[in-house]
Amino acid sequence: MSYTIYPAIDMRNGKCVRLVQGDYNRETVYGDSPFAMAKTFVDQGAQWIHMVDLDGAKSGSRVNSQYVIQAAKELNAKVQIGGGIRTEDDVQYYLENGVDRVIIGSLAVTQPELVKKWLGKYGNRIAIGLDAKDGMVATHGWIETSTVKAVDIAKELADAGAETFIFTDIATDGMLSGPNIDAIAGLAKATGKQIIASGGVSSLQDLKDLKKYEQDGVSGSIVGKAIYTDKINLEEAIKEVESV
Repeated sequence: MSYTIYPAIDMRNGKCVRLVQGDYNRETVYGDSPFAMAKTFVDQGAQWIHMVDLDGAKSGSRVNSQYVIQAAKELNAKVQIGGGIRTEDDVQYYLENGVDRVIIGSLAVTQPELVKKWLGKYGNRIAIGLDAKDGMVATHGWIETSTVKAVDIAKELADAGAETFIFTDIATDGMLSGPNIDAIAGLAKATGKQIIASGGVSSLQDLKDLKKYEQDGVSGSIVGKAIYTDKINLEEAIKEVESV
């Protein structure tokens, strides 16, 4: 598997938005159509699209799922979705409608035994989203911070069959301050699994720096604000990272 860039589409009220450090009061709208944005990314060479239902993450139910399904069915790319996935019905709904991977976040902390059961059933079509603040996992759209260390729950779920983790350092998300490479690489080494880095990527150099840890298990990067603010040209970045 080659190092993958996942352009991000965060959805709120049917629009493409970006939040700063998960703060719903610090929102910028970047487009009126999640599907149109996804199509643009695919046209630029993206092989995966990372979609997040922010309304779903907050409410605990699927809210913007129609845009996810449309992208999964109509675009020549793979789609992963997080936000608002709380039941097995949610998991099945997405997987049966063409989505390649669902991301389980809060439940991994609050109901790990349930998530282990799903891992046994759906395997690598489930990714575990670990959003950490000072090394501790934050849940429910980052509104709450738990007392669970990200690395501890990652090890536990890796033992239960999780193959892919999406690790977000909340301190860097939306800040364009550079990713927390030490924490990302550390999680990859601790689990022996695939880690997708999320948060803070602000330049092509950040992507190249992360790719240096590909052999350790850092398998990709989610890039959001840097694309929307033209700090990273997606098409160029995909070609550059592939050639490194």
